[in-house]
Amino acid sequence: MGLISAGKCDIGRKRKTNQDSIYLNPEKNIFVVADGMGGHNGGDIASAMAVKHVPEFLIQHYDMDPIQASVQSVRSANQAILDRGKIDPKLEGMGTTVVTLYFKGQNLYCTNVGDSRTYLVNKKRLFQLSRDHSLVQEKLNMGIYDREQAAKDPQKNVLVRTVGFDDEVDVDVWTYKVSKNDIFLGCSDGLHGKVSDEDIVYIINKFLPNPATATKKDVEQCAQFLVDQANRNGGNDNISVILVLAQ
Repeated sequence: MGLISAGKCDIGRKRKTNQDSIYLNPEKNIFVVADGMGGHNGGDIASAMAVKHVPEFLIQHYDMDPIQASVQSVRSANQAILDRGKIDPKLEGMGTTVVTLYFKGQNLYCTNVGDSRTYLVNKKRLFQLSRDHSLVQEKLNMGIYDREQAAKDPQKNVLVRTVGFDDEVDVDVWTYKVSKNDIFLGCSDGLHGKVSDEDIVYIINKFLPNPATATKKDVEQCAQFLVDQANRNGGNDNISVILVLAQ
């Protein structure tokens, strides 16, 4: 089983800087999306450090249990960001989200901290594999309201967990057995905050109607259209998209 991948990272229409970072390594089957904290000093630096340290750790510790390696890779990035903030007071308090798609053997190890997301499209249906670490998600967990109501919450961008902010970070890891024709999407909230789940799956199914015969160009065009749609819907934030197709 092979993987076809494409990634796009766009500044959007409203921000003066791009604090998102992405990493694609098709040879090692490692893909990372990081969204630096908007309004915090050095958000762009934090996200760049995350997409550097997470894959470096995974590559250097390839023989480690993949779940343990996934957790430790994010904790390694967390410590590096904290150390950088201690050296440069101007960067103290910087942080970032991290979502990692790490394919090893027949499995995907999906790592998440923050509100960047990993989705799966299987048989034309969309599933969210990761879970946001946000105030809104906490309210959803308590049954205060549903996803439609959550999308309108004025506090939907308030995070309860990030990388680089606290000395210790809890890292969520999900394991998924990959099947041929599965499509995976890693993205920052610049995409999922402006493009609904219904539109995301519609776009992916439109550009990749038959995953078995899709080409790299098809995957690249799909990733670009997702970014373009977020911009058409306002482009209020930086937009990061990574698409990975299993064939």
